[in-house]
Parts: sequence; structure tokens; C-alpha cells
Amino acid sequence: MRNKTIALSGENIMKDWKRWLPGAVISIGLIAAILYFVDLNETLNAIRHANYVMLGSALTIGFVWMGVRAQVWRTLLRDRASFNDVFWTVGEGYLLNNILPFRLGEFGRAFLLSRKSDMKFLEILPTIVIERVMDLGYSAVILLAALPFVVGAEGAGRIGTIVGVIVLIGFVLLYVLARSNKWALNIFHKLSSRWPSLQKMGGSFLESFFAGLSVLTDGWLFLRFIFWMTLNWALAIVAYYFIIRAFFPDTQVIWAMFGLGAAAFGGAIPSLPGAVGTFEGAFGGALVLLTGNESVSFAAALTGRLYNYINSGVIGGIGLIREGQTISGIYEQLKNLRTRQGEPAG
Repeated sequence: MRNKTIALSGENIMKDWKRWLPGAVISIGLIAAILYFVDLNETLNAIRHANYVMLGSALTIGFVWMGVRAQVWRTLLRDRASFNDVFWTVGEGYLLNNILPFRLGEFGRAFLLSRKSDMKFLEILPTIVIERVMDLGYSAVILLAALPFVVGAEGAGRIGTIVGVIVLIGFVLLYVLARSNKWALNIFHKLSSRWPSLQKMGGSFLESFFAGLSVLTDGWLFLRFIFWMTLNWALAIVAYYFIIRAFFPDTQVIWAMFGLGAAAFGGAIPSLPGAVGTFEGAFGGALVLLTGNESVSFAAALTGRLYNYINSGVIGGIGLIREGQTISGIYEQLKNLRTRQGEPAG
């Protein structure tokens, strides 16, 4: 079983082709556009002559980043799971996101951690929602902070502003729900009184969900979360700085901020697993605006992708092996969980 950790049941995923087709079209279209504009020989030459001291530094920071990301999530979980369990689960989640469609890695890590701790799946899930909402907020702030120094990026500024406003509204709504959960539960019970089965299932879901949202009402806990999240994004900026400088010696910190912000938004666009095409298009496109060199920018984007695969592959792969799990097995368990919970898994 352990020898098949990275095995994947393609037949099961193919059954959901109507759901992943739009993302596949976007990814393939972007890849085709990138290959049309870049000179692959120049890209390969840039990779051969890159500064590998810088790349090694970025790789090391990537593993530190994963540890801090585990602490970010563990803080939201109120330290109810051990750091060891959370660390391996974070790696597993990123690995699953790179292979499975529909960002199932997020549901996967909630499911996997529920089996290692005394927390329920639906109690863990809201912490991931909060984490991802804050990620979008941070990426918008970082992108907007870099924009005044980037010529020709006005369109990105509008996108960043729109996303930032949406994130703020969403976060306020989550906070209101966390503060008024009893009122919301009472309303639900009154409206669902005619359907006992719905009331039982929905009530259980909402109680667990609101329990997870309660972290938003604990001021000290939320400040700790903000500290670790800020440190996490600061490390990401440093890692991106080293990656970009490996190809462009005149790199400035602003370049790393702009590239990271763009890459984060690219990862949010529907695509093939692992943001294939959208990551390269967003990160590489940001570097093209800064440098004017499509081929070398593509080399930097490919390196960023490779680092993502290495970090998640090593930590997530070790985590799955330790637990005797396979990717195809987790995919099946998530589908079964969706059926039992009566809710979509992605």
C-alpha cells in the first residue's frame, strides 16, 4: 500500500470531466499562449545559468514557510492538534491540491486532521475558510502595495482592489455569523421545523461550523493568528525575491511582492490541479511587466512551480507514507464523505 502513495485513480476523476473541463480549457489556453511568445532555448539557457545559491536559499525558506504555515493553521485550531500532526497534514493538503481537481486538498486536510485529533471535519473546515480568505486579503494588500512602482499594471490594481473589497465583505460576514451564531441557529431551526431530517443534519453542520468560526471572536487568538500569517507571507516574499534574483540580478523586493501577489491571484483562477498554466501566466506575466523578457520570466515561473512541487511533494509524501495513505484512497474517502454529509466536496 505504501508503495502506491502517489497512485491516482484516473477513472474516478474522469467521471467528473464536466466539472474540471472549464479549468482545463483555461490552463491549456494559457500554456499555448505562453509557448507562443517564449523562446524555449532561451528559457532553458536561463535555467542552466541561474544563480543556484539563490535558488538553494529559496528552497530552504520554502520548507521553513511550510512550518510557519502549519503554525498559522494550528493557531486557528486553538492548538487542539499537535504541531507534528498539523505540519504533515498541511503538506498533504498542498500535495493533494497539486494532483486532485477542485482544490480537494483543502477538504483533504480537514478530513485527514479529523482522523488525527478530537476535532470534527465540519469543525475544522471553517478554519481553512478563514485561512484562505485571509490569504486573498494579504495577496491583495501586497499586490496593491507594489503597484505604484510597476509601470503598466493598472489593470492588476483594479483586480486587486475588487478582490480586496470582496474579501473584506466576506470577512465581515463571517465575523457577524460568529458573533450571532445562536440567532442564526434559532432562525434555521424555525425555518426547518417541517423537515426533521434536514433540521437534524443542517443543525449539526451549523453547530460545528460556528464552533470553528468562534476563533474570530477571541481577540488574543486572532492577534496571534495575524502575527503568524504576516510572518508566513513575509517569508514568501523573501523566497520569491531569491527565485527572481536567480534569473534577474537587479531584482528589487518590490518585484517579489508584485510577483507573489500576481501568482496568488493566478492560483485562484479555475485551472488544472496545481494552477497549471494560471500560475505561470500570472507570475511570468508579472515579471514580463517588470523586465520585458518573456523567456527568462518563464524560466523563473517554471522554477517557482518546481519549488512548489518539491516542498509539497517531500512533506506531503512523507506524511502520507507515515499514515499508510494513498492519494487515490483519499479521493475515494472524500467522495464518500461528500455523500454522507450531503454536501459537495469541492
